Amino acid sequence: MKLPDSLRALQYYNFKLYVLGQSISLVGTWMQRIAVGWLVYEMTHSAFMLGLVAFSSQIPMLLLSPYAGAYVDRHSRYRTLLFTQVASMIQAGLLALAVITNHYSVELIIILSVMLGVINSFDAPSRQSLMIVMVKKNYDLQNAIAINSSMVTLARLAGPAVAGILLSTVGEGICFLINFLSFIAVIGCLLAMKIKIPPRKKNAEPIWMNLVEGYHYLRRTPSLRNVIWLIGLVSLIITPYITLFPVFAQEVFHGDVTTFSWLNSISGLGALIGAIYLATLRDTRKLLKVITIAGIVLTTNLIFFSLTHSIIIALLFVMIAESGLLTTISATNTYLQTHVEERMRGRVISYYVMAFAGMQPIGNFLMGALAHQIGVSMTVTIQGILGLIAYVSFIPAFKKAHQHDMKKEERFNKNQKDKEV
Repeated sequence: MKLPDSLRALQYYNFKLYVLGQSISLVGTWMQRIAVGWLVYEMTHSAFMLGLVAFSSQIPMLLLSPYAGAYVDRHSRYRTLLFTQVASMIQAGLLALAVITNHYSVELIIILSVMLGVINSFDAPSRQSLMIVMVKKNYDLQNAIAINSSMVTLARLAGPAVAGILLSTVGEGICFLINFLSFIAVIGCLLAMKIKIPPRKKNAEPIWMNLVEGYHYLRRTPSLRNVIWLIGLVSLIITPYITLFPVFAQEVFHGDVTTFSWLNSISGLGALIGAIYLATLRDTRKLLKVITIAGIVLTTNLIFFSLTHSIIIALLFVMIAESGLLTTISATNTYLQTHVEERMRGRVISYYVMAFAGMQPIGNFLMGALAHQIGVSMTVTIQGILGLIAYVSFIPAFKKAHQHDMKKEERFNKNQKDKEV
C-alpha cells in the first residue's frame, strides 16, 4: 500500500518505530507536564512559583546544550537517545512515587524538574540529529520533521484532555504513573531499530574545541544564526504564556481544572493544524517567508487572547496562535536541518535547542514575576507586542538570506547541468 506523499517518511522502518514509540510516550509526557503545573498552582496559588518550576526544568538546557551538541557529534546519537529515555523513565517514576505516597513538596518538584532538564539537554540534540539517519534521504527530512511535529501536537492534544479527566477524578499521581509506564513503549521501539550510524572521524581534540568550532561555524553562516536568534527571542518573550494557563483558567475565566485542560488541548489542536500545513508544504525555499507570516499570526492572536474574557473566543485565539507557533518552530527546525553541514549537525541543533528550550526558563521566570505584579492579561499583551516587533525586525535579514539561498541553488543546478553535458 502506497503512502500519501504527506506521510512518505513513514516508509522507513526505523522512523516508523520511532513514531510508534514516541506517540505513546509523548502522551504521558504531556500528562505529566499538565499535572505538574496544576499541582504547583494548587499548592501555592502563585504565578511566580509556576514560572520558577518551569525555569528549573529548562535552565539546564540553556547551560548544557552546547556541550551536549558537541558530545552528540562525538558519540553515538542512538545510544545517547536510548540512555536519555531510560533516565527520563526513572525521573517520572520518582515523581510518581513521591506524589502517590504523599511525600512531595515544591522543593522536591523543583529538584526533579532540574533532573529532567539535564536529561533533555542531551535528549534533544541526539533525537533531532538522528532524524536524518532514520529517513536516509534529505528530500524526506522535511516530511519526517513535520510528521514528528504532528505526533508531538497530537500528544499535546490528547495528553491534556486525558490529564484533565484524571486530575478532576483521581488526582495527579496517576498522571505521573502513566508517564512512567509510557516509556516502556519508546525504549522497546528504540531497541527494535536497525540503526546504521555513518562512520565518522575520531575526535582527538578536546571537546571544548568542538564547542568553539560550532560557534565559529554559526558566525560564518548568518542565515542559520538569524533563525536561531529569532527562535531564542520567541522562546524568551512568547512561549512562557502557556505557563500562565492555570492562572487564566481560575482568575480570568473563573473556571477549574477542566478549563485549564481546555486551554491546553485547544493549543494542541492549533499546533496540529500548523504541523499538518508543514507536512503538506513541498517548497522548502519559502521557509523563511513561512516563519515570518506564522510569527505575525502568532503574535496578533496572542494579543487578542489576552484582551478577551470569554472562554469560547479565547480558545479560538489560542488555537490560531498555537498554529503560528508550531509553524515557526517546525519551519525553523527544517531550515536548519536542510542547510547545515552533516559534520556540524549535532552542534548546530544544540544551539537551536539552547535558543528554543534554554531561553524559555528565563522567559518563564520573568513573565511569571511580571504577571505576579501586573496580572496575566497585561503580561500576555506585552508578550504579544514585543513578539510582533521581534518578527518584523528580522524581515530584512530573512530576505537577504533567501536571495543568497536562491543564488546558491542556481549555482548548484548549473554545475549539475555542466556535468551532464
